[in-house]
Amino acid sequence: MKNYLILLFAIICNACANIFIKIGMTKFEMPSSIFALVKRVLLNPAIIGGIFLFVLALGAYAYILSKLNLSIAYPIMTSLGYMIVILISWLFLKETITMIQTVGFILIILGVWFVAR
Repeated sequence: MKNYLILLFAIICNACANIFIKIGMTKFEMPSSIFALVKRVLLNPAIIGGIFLFVLALGAYAYILSKLNLSIAYPIMTSLGYMIVILISWLFLKETITMIQTVGFILIILGVWFVAR
């Protein structure tokens, strides 16, 4: 059970990292040079938060890979992460969810249930 909680932590960190970077890049004007781009990225709190969450997710996921089969951990990580990102995007970024995506959610939930068994 402990391993699945750590996997869930990794999934949530990864999904939130994507959201933070999306927020940080929204209304982001691309500068003319790579140095100006790096400077803007390094001064953007949302992007820095996203990078930090990616590091946490990587650490937790690396630990989990030492405890669980990759054939179990990876499908759970990707599918649940996908669902979390879409739900957070819908709730907080006001992105739309189509009927096809809703059907996909149901299929993902069924698939994760089968993989985790």
